Amino acid sequence: MLTGSIRNDIDKLWEKFWTGGITNPLTVIEQISYLMFARMLDMQEDMAERKANRTGKEFDRLFPNTPEGQLLRWKNFKNLSGKELHKHLKQNVFPFFAELGKKSEDQQGLGHIGEYMQDADLEIKNESVLVSAIEMVDSLPLTESDVKGDIYEYLLSKLTTAGINGQFRTPRHIIDAMIELIDPQPTDVICDPACGTAGFLARTMEYLNRTYSSSEAEGGQWTDEDGNRHYTGDLLEPYREHINTNMFWGFDFDTTMLRVSSMNMALHGVSGANIHYQDSLNKSIKEHFPEQEEDFFDVILANPPFKGSLDESNTNPDVLGMVKTKKTELLFVAHILRALKLGGRAAVIVPDGVLFGSSKAHQSLRKELIENNQLEGIISLPSGVFKPYAGVSTAILIFTKGGSTERVWFYDLQADGYSLDDKRTPLKGENSNDLPDAIAQWKQYRALVEANAPIEEINQAFGDKTQKAFVVDAADIAGNKFDLSINRYKEIVYEEEEYEDPKVILNRLKALEIEIMDDLNKLEGML
Repeated sequence: MLTGSIRNDIDKLWEKFWTGGITNPLTVIEQISYLMFARMLDMQEDMAERKANRTGKEFDRLFPNTPEGQLLRWKNFKNLSGKELHKHLKQNVFPFFAELGKKSEDQQGLGHIGEYMQDADLEIKNESVLVSAIEMVDSLPLTESDVKGDIYEYLLSKLTTAGINGQFRTPRHIIDAMIELIDPQPTDVICDPACGTAGFLARTMEYLNRTYSSSEAEGGQWTDEDGNRHYTGDLLEPYREHINTNMFWGFDFDTTMLRVSSMNMALHGVSGANIHYQDSLNKSIKEHFPEQEEDFFDVILANPPFKGSLDESNTNPDVLGMVKTKKTELLFVAHILRALKLGGRAAVIVPDGVLFGSSKAHQSLRKELIENNQLEGIISLPSGVFKPYAGVSTAILIFTKGGSTERVWFYDLQADGYSLDDKRTPLKGENSNDLPDAIAQWKQYRALVEANAPIEEINQAFGDKTQKAFVVDAADIAGNKFDLSINRYKEIVYEEEEYEDPKVILNRLKALEIEIMDDLNKLEGML
């Protein structure tokens, strides 16, 4: 999460933009994003140069290795004077952004970014505001893991229209837990149908880098002077072309988000992430992405919008055929089921209403998950996980397309390592974070299932419904109108309280009454 000083710096800069004549919040966000992009490109080029110096291998440069080309780099223009800086950005740097899309897709750091950078234009006319913006962006800790995502989301929170479609940032530790639960492989094709800032996709790349790096002795890992652990992902080399061109897919209909997503993925080393403008629920997806619309993805990770109702006339009729509703949270789960390959896996955040809603659409979707697919796990999240953006109670659905469900594994996650108020302060100590236990218990359960362990062994490990992790037979769920709320099945143990016999209590009260009357009589005698 962002520190108070970073928030204050952004707030001050926001005020400068406003007083400098830029009053459209979206314009402010885009201009700051362009400058962040310029700095992050330079940081990536620096990293590539250092790696080339260590390995002795050449690399594809983002910036031409000429005096003019090098002046396009952040470190070489950030200290220019206001007037000179404005002219250089307007005439050289921003046109360079637009040229990025014309370069080869397999060149480092490019790909789909150019599509969303071609309209980049410097709209900061006040030189003082521009200098302040450069100074602020230069001071941001963009080298820290995905802090840029926090910064983008904080900027987006200032939009007056933010949240209308239920959009808000998924906490990175929740994303990381979902990725570990699904355990994506470097051969998979992965999608987020409502990608926002591409948090799920970018963190999946980080997970793969950590998982597929050789030992420190072999040069696959190292620790920098600040104690941060770095992973090269050197064992991913056989899969690099697939990773760069076909592994990652993200869809959104917010062009600002698409620009942010493209930047984010490129700066995570994925040069050709497929980030596309598309409403995943719209019927136009059948025309624009006919292959990806059905039976295409191995893994889908998503936190789709919870709010809002859609116009049925513009909604994909095949999705409506699965669940006839206007509720986006139900439609997205149906779309995800369609988009997965047979045997494809998904981890999806849904509001609790999806689990127990009594409407025909709610029940039919849950029935589809149980009877025609493998609903494997449900992790109930505490209601404060998405504060300060929203206080809605949510859960993580884990399912595989195809087959049928024998039993569902539940986990009652009561703490995620942060306070559940608007401040979301990190917590330490016992019982402050259930996520590691949830992941460990899930892996234990999956190991039993994959080993075809007898039901007696599974029940021995997860049959106690008073524990945080337990299993419920699909037949019991079907008998409860496919209700998937954890409180329907969890058993609560009440401690038996022992009380004294009522006559004993009454005698004690009478003795107290006599004592009080004696004291009152004595007081009266003193008057």
